[in-house]
Amino acid sequence: MASAPSKLYQDDVSLVVALLDTNPFFWAAASLPFSEFLHHVIPFINSLLLLNQLNRVVLIATGTSSCGYIFDSGDGNASGNSNAVCSGIIKKLEDFVGKDSKIGKGSNGDGTRPAISSLLSGSLSLALCYIQRIFRSGTRHPQPRILCLQGSPDGPEQYVAVMNSIFSAQRLMIPIDSCIVGAQHSAFLQQASYITGGVYLKPQQLDGLFQFLAAVFATDLHSRNFLRLPKPAGVDLRASCFCHKKTIDMGYVCSVCLSIFCKYHKKCSTCGSEFNQVAPDSTIPDQKH
Repeated sequence: MASAPSKLYQDDVSLVVALLDTNPFFWAAASLPFSEFLHHVIPFINSLLLLNQLNRVVLIATGTSSCGYIFDSGDGNASGNSNAVCSGIIKKLEDFVGKDSKIGKGSNGDGTRPAISSLLSGSLSLALCYIQRIFRSGTRHPQPRILCLQGSPDGPEQYVAVMNSIFSAQRLMIPIDSCIVGAQHSAFLQQASYITGGVYLKPQQLDGLFQFLAAVFATDLHSRNFLRLPKPAGVDLRASCFCHKKTIDMGYVCSVCLSIFCKYHKKCSTCGSEFNQVAPDSTIPDQKH
């Protein structure tokens, strides 16, 4: 009888780290306004906390140039009624977006060439570090998972960093769930959910986003063994080349560090290894990008 509480805690208690895409360039052209998007996300966060009093939810904002913690239900200052929590999240999001835009203008000079993709690699790293900190702080471990609420397109320049985070999550047995609210699918998050055993979903009707979140992503890992959750029709497993940051179907791989290139190189730009193989015949057509 003494082991029952720990088993219940391990099976039913969740640590959900939600990554919220706050890219202003995406939301300016999105069919769903960002304010309406928050009206679906914040009640979903509250529903996770109502499912189990031991559940913990962390919200991380993903900007174009930075990422940061917005909400932590385990923080004593985060306790209170739902209206106070909602207003606190919105206020911190406004502050974060303002700071992120200033960082973006500083990195781009006059700001005439803004970044289109969000810093997904940074928010994934923050989520993994937070989960590790929770695991090392005590003996009672909830079931962790990461939920990516993504709308912006993938940034090919982040391919290496994103894949490192995906493989780290796989080794730590942390599923990465993905909810795509943009017009196109995310190859990065398709691979993340496929490799880590998470759920990938692109809702067709964003007006009912809360229903999708509550029905699919609110279930704990133990309950998922008894449910038939949606599965993607296909997974885009293509990689991005290290030289031009383009998504390719075929390419050249360094046998030492496994770097991928879309064209033949005499020397690996990553590890410096020299390739003794003869260059391919020029009559061979270029690889597809």
